[in-house]
Amino acid sequence: MQPADLFILAGKTYRSRLLVGTGKYKSMAETKAAVEASGADIITVALRRTDLTKKGEDSLMDVLSPKDYTYLPNSAGCYTAEEAVRTLRLARELGGWTLVKLEVIGDPKTLYPDVQQTLKAAEILIKDGFDVMAYTSDDPIIAKRLEEAGCVAVMPLASPIGSGLGIKNPLNIKLIVEELKVPVLVDAGIGTASDACIAMELGCAGVLLNTALSAAQKPVVMAEAMKAAVIAGRLAYRAGRMPMRESASASSSNQGLLPAVGA
Repeated sequence: MQPADLFILAGKTYRSRLLVGTGKYKSMAETKAAVEASGADIITVALRRTDLTKKGEDSLMDVLSPKDYTYLPNSAGCYTAEEAVRTLRLARELGGWTLVKLEVIGDPKTLYPDVQQTLKAAEILIKDGFDVMAYTSDDPIIAKRLEEAGCVAVMPLASPIGSGLGIKNPLNIKLIVEELKVPVLVDAGIGTASDACIAMELGCAGVLLNTALSAAQKPVVMAEAMKAAVIAGRLAYRAGRMPMRESASASSSNQGLLPAVGA
C-alpha cells in the first residue's frame, strides 16, 4: 500500500488539489454548480470585485457557505504592494481569513505579476500573521525568494491570466517544483483538462483556475473534466512515467519465441 498522498497548506489537509475561482460565470447558480462539480475545497474570491457583505440569492457566501469551503481571498486588481496589503487586511477584518492569495499586477495588458512588489507585500503580510500563497512569474529565482520570505505556497503562472494557452514553459515549472519545499501550484493560463494534467505530472501540488471553467461552453462539464485531470496527473506523477526512447521497443520479450509458421 502506498503512503497517504496528503495535500497540506498552512498546516491544514485538503482532499482536492484543484482550487477554483468564483468570477466570470453567467449566474450565481452556474457558479455553484461548477464549484460543486469541481470537487474543490478551496475557492478564491477577488475582494475588489466581489461584495462579501451582500446577502440573499446573489450572495456568494449564502450560495457557497464558508462552512463547506475554505475561502481564499485574493488581491486581484492591485498594482502596488501597499494596495495588496490593504486589500488582504480588509479580508481578515471581514471574515477572519488569514490564508490569502497575494497578487500584485505589474501591467494591465499582460497581467503579469510585479515580482518586486509581490515580494515586498509578502514580507509585510507574513510579519502581520498571514499565510501567503503568492502568484508569481515562472522564474525559479523569484519563486525561491518567495519561499525564503515565508510564503506557504508559490503559484507560478502557466501563461497569462485568462489566456487559456496552457503551460508555455514546462521546464521552468519543473525547476521550481524541484527547488522548493513548499507546495507549488500552477496558477493562470490553464485552458483545458490536459493542461491541468500536465501541471500535475510535472510535480505540482495543485492547480488553481477560473476562466477555464467560466469561459467553457459547458462550465459544469469542464469542472468535472478538471477534477479528473488533476487526479490523473497526480497519480501519473507518483507512478513515475516510463523513459522516453528514440526507437521502438516491443512490449513483450524476444526470448522463447515460437518458430515461425512453416519453418
